[in-house]
Amino acid sequence: MPGSSPAAWQRTAGAFTAAVESGRLDLPLPGSGATWERWAAFADLAGEDLSLARLGEGHADAIAILAELGGPRPRPDSRWGVWAANPPGPNLTASRHRGMWVLQGTKQYCSGARVCTNALVTAAADDGPRLFAVAVGNLQPLEDSWPATGMAGSDTLNVGFSTIPGVPIGPPGGYVNRPGFSHGGAGVAACWYGGARAVGRTLLSAAAKRDIGAHALAHLGAVDLALGTARDALRKAAHEIDADPGDRHGGGALRALRVRTLTEAVATDVLARTGRALGAGPLSHDEAHSRAVADLTVYLRQHHAERDLALLGERVTEQGAAW
Repeated sequence: MPGSSPAAWQRTAGAFTAAVESGRLDLPLPGSGATWERWAAFADLAGEDLSLARLGEGHADAIAILAELGGPRPRPDSRWGVWAANPPGPNLTASRHRGMWVLQGTKQYCSGARVCTNALVTAAADDGPRLFAVAVGNLQPLEDSWPATGMAGSDTLNVGFSTIPGVPIGPPGGYVNRPGFSHGGAGVAACWYGGARAVGRTLLSAAAKRDIGAHALAHLGAVDLALGTARDALRKAAHEIDADPGDRHGGGALRALRVRTLTEAVATDVLARTGRALGAGPLSHDEAHSRAVADLTVYLRQHHAERDLALLGERVTEQGAAW
């Protein structure tokens, strides 16, 4: 309606565009010696708006992937996404047509579907799974495919592809069979950490303003320990990546699983403890806090819960425990 306030995705789209144009997302590449600086920027974005962090992390990840796999250099004003989810249901296929690759089908969970100018997308081809760069202008976002409240600002829609040309990036299987796949997966945990830190700060702020009682203070103490543990684990992982950017020692996948699983557990604990300590008040009357809780609840489900725990157990069995 004329005069109505912009939708959540439009507000986030404006913030994302400003972040790209200002150079805020011109971040060090993973393994460049400043991985913690990169992840700290993700955490700060998440503290402002988890949907903004989702778009910012995706853009920065796309830039890193293109650099790692020898793709084209992005235009300075372009806004990139990485659309690589492969859940059950419709998906993309790639085939050759008149000497070029074309993509057909529907891609799910495409964050920034209406604000990104370009995207890296995975698709099934005859020679294996492939990664392609595409221009977003001719795609068909399905506007009713994300009715959820959580992460509403991330503009994460299903997108239809109708014989869309794609530029292959790397060889078949190159997207997942590269050191940066694990490095990027660990970087997502920095966004979860930043979102959990923002939720925890609501509890910290309440304790600074009034007597919240011994039980709530106990929750704050536990939140402090948990967030400090996640921060230290992320910083350690960042330094390990900088020491072995090419993953010559083969520890990247296990490291990413550990830091993601730990951070997800910490964030889940922070959500529960903050809610139990403060009750319904902030969830009912603090818009920023209630949105952060809803967004983080959804974002954390990029971690696959017991499936990832089981995979971690398998890798520990094969490669040895850290303890």
